[in-house]
Amino acid sequence: MASSSSAYPRKYDVFLSFRGEDTRRSFTDHLHKALCWYGINPFIDDRLRRGEQISSELLQAIEESRFSIVIFSQHYASSSWCLEELTKILECVELRGHKALPVFYKVDPSDVRNQRGSYGEAFAKHEQEVYKDKLEKVLKWRNALAVASRFSGWDSRGRHESEVINEIVFKIRSELVDVSSSYREGLVGIDSCLQDMVSLLHLESDDVRIIGVWGMAGIGKTTIVEVVYQRFCTEFEGCCFLSNVREFSQKSDLIDLKRELISEILGEANHNTRNFHRGNNFIEKALRSKQVLIVLDDVNHRRQLEALVGNHEWFGPGSRTIITTREKRLLIEKDVDAIYEVGELKGDQSLVLFCQHAFRQAHPTKDFVQLCNRALSYTKGIPLALKVLGSFLYKRDQKEWNSELGKLKRIPNKEIQVVPRTSFDALDDDQKDIFLDIVCFYKGQDKDYVTKILKNCDFSPKIEISILIEKSLIAISNNKLHMHDLIQEMGWEIVRQESIKDPGKRSRLLVNEAVIRVLTTNTGTEAVEGMVLNLSTLKELHFSVNVFKKMNKLRVLRICFGDHEMLWRYNDWYKNLDSRCRCNY
Repeated sequence: MASSSSAYPRKYDVFLSFRGEDTRRSFTDHLHKALCWYGINPFIDDRLRRGEQISSELLQAIEESRFSIVIFSQHYASSSWCLEELTKILECVELRGHKALPVFYKVDPSDVRNQRGSYGEAFAKHEQEVYKDKLEKVLKWRNALAVASRFSGWDSRGRHESEVINEIVFKIRSELVDVSSSYREGLVGIDSCLQDMVSLLHLESDDVRIIGVWGMAGIGKTTIVEVVYQRFCTEFEGCCFLSNVREFSQKSDLIDLKRELISEILGEANHNTRNFHRGNNFIEKALRSKQVLIVLDDVNHRRQLEALVGNHEWFGPGSRTIITTREKRLLIEKDVDAIYEVGELKGDQSLVLFCQHAFRQAHPTKDFVQLCNRALSYTKGIPLALKVLGSFLYKRDQKEWNSELGKLKRIPNKEIQVVPRTSFDALDDDQKDIFLDIVCFYKGQDKDYVTKILKNCDFSPKIEISILIEKSLIAISNNKLHMHDLIQEMGWEIVRQESIKDPGKRSRLLVNEAVIRVLTTNTGTEAVEGMVLNLSTLKELHFSVNVFKKMNKLRVLRICFGDHEMLWRYNDWYKNLDSRCRCNY
């Protein structure tokens, strides 16, 4: 029984098995170019084959392909490499969900099946010469030919090559759409996202459209556009998915991304690097007559967009470009046609995704229901967090679950935090300060109230808060500042890492026990810029006002009494303190 093809990694869409001397410069070459033209990724071996032993690279390429197109030509059976390829292809058909499609190029299918004509002559030579002592191998080849020749395929005799090639390409494209649909079935909540994207893409229109996909790190932007790309790439003349643009741009020149873009869309490699140095006209000239689908994943700078997609005039009618980013401002500056904001998963969707990783099924076992609820409360609908935490807890017992979920209240999961941390690292110093202030002191507070306080601290809060919103780090709802709990935890951890053992050396103090210890032991330092002191649970607290003298950069002091908080500016009683310091209680 054949296994599902989705269970195995696929590097190529199609493996081409052919006899080089028969079709390398004719049918196979034309087929290869047609497949590339339509965004289908084929493997073709262009090297001259010598010796009896087939290379391990070819065998691996077959395993990593979804389909094989076997081109039975006049001298196909005279090549032991071709016959070994065919044997491996049938093995993958049986065991790996692989599909084989035969093309009978100027040969009678019955001659292939029954090994007559040139096929009979080739096997006679195998049996009488090189393989006379390896007749079991020859018999295996004969059986492989008999089986493969019965598969549904194409007989090229009496037909135009272009007609046969068009039918092959159409078949592969249709099959790839079916594969992407089966892949989509395992993705939680993807169907509604796909519908939303389709409505924005307006695929029925000949207009050129650029669509932005925006959201916080780990929210699932890449997964959504991967599904869109797999579903619709076969409907375009050329397509390209450039993943991790931000990371790639940090390591390499944008010229390399340009080269990959053109090579993927045109199906041609080794473009002259000098062409790309001439400017963006080269890309525009290459693409303006083609209907293309381009995805740029994880863009973080305008120069990437300028270099890779320019403007609408670069592309032919009906073209679509999709850009994923955490930076909404980039999409606004680009004048994209629409922005799709990716939201958190709903409760039932979160449970299914978490259980897929924690239990390898769609629901929790009976003894873990309450623990699952605690995990969902922590992850708050973020797909990355659901996957990472679920995978970590897989096959762990209840005590281990309790221990990890308890630990997460103190120390965030590093694997979950590493992705949103890159957004924080890209901020300038003032933006980092304002972000950490909101994390520690102002989440849930009125935006105008916070703006006033930050302005008194010599910041420019109006523009900086807007930038933090555009970077998916904070949000505004009913004029109050909000952020996802995992983003806030990241901010807390950034502050904690400033001095893990000595809270008096941190820039912000918000854990009551740490604040009390710093005040009562006089261990505060000039690093401290703000603190929150909650007096509602204390009967009394004794410390000297002189503890603030060492904290000469203190600018935020928030003192809470139960549900009451007020902004209090230091008066003459605090004349020895820095005049920038503000106290709300």
